[in-house]
Amino acid sequence: MTDIAFIKMHGLGNDFVIIDARQNSCALSPEGVQAIADRQNGIGCDQVILLESPQSKTHLRDADVLMHIFNVDGSRAYACGNATRCVANIIMLENTQTNVKIAIGDAILTAEKLSNGLIAVDIGCPKFDWRDIPLSSEQNTLNFNIKNSPFQNVAAVNMGNPHCVIFVDDADAVELDKIGPTLECHELFPERVNIGIAQIKNAGLLRLRVWERGSGITQACGSGACAAAVSAHRRDLTGRKVIVELDGGNLTIDWHTDNRVMMTGPTATSFKGTFNTSLIRG
Repeated sequence: MTDIAFIKMHGLGNDFVIIDARQNSCALSPEGVQAIADRQNGIGCDQVILLESPQSKTHLRDADVLMHIFNVDGSRAYACGNATRCVANIIMLENTQTNVKIAIGDAILTAEKLSNGLIAVDIGCPKFDWRDIPLSSEQNTLNFNIKNSPFQNVAAVNMGNPHCVIFVDDADAVELDKIGPTLECHELFPERVNIGIAQIKNAGLLRLRVWERGSGITQACGSGACAAAVSAHRRDLTGRKVIVELDGGNLTIDWHTDNRVMMTGPTATSFKGTFNTSLIRG
């Protein structure tokens, strides 16, 4: 049996176990991911991140690293803003640079370390067509109703993964632990969905609580913050640049006029360690 090295990092409390497999390959099954993410018997995290070299994929060779995202239930994800900032920080420190390119799926995201130490990531362009979310039936993604749900007048957007944004008067009054599991798996969302409960505080500030697909309630969700900010501006509730107040802290989201969304926030390293391969082999 051998040991596998990892780094435990977080962005505003949204925490990750990051495994660098660029030199030594590491195969992760859904059961292996679940074992790592288990907060009682494993290491514990919201997502497991696996890093690989992008050189094996011709269209991604301009990237500095290839990043795979796994939810705690073992399912794959293709967007995670907070994890992208954490990985960017690893590569920046490794190569003594302030700009990096990170491949996720077939996309390449750019990240920059600012003079204040925060990291800004270009998350890309939001998608609003109901087929791109995706939804199971045609809806106006700026304002639609969810059948058999107390929440109506909701919005949907794809920020690399599907998001449903529900605007309420008091985000903290919503029993997210009760509604999250049902809404995530609602028939309207064939690939399941991330849930954002958003409260507008003023034109430059919104409060957001998140239920992440495959992970449940988390302290922060970067792509969810982008989804909420974009949806709020589409409804003329905020400006294009807003501070999103999450349970774990604040992110700044700026939806540029060229349609690209920039997310800026901090990262932190909790600890480094190793785990025995027996953990992921059962």
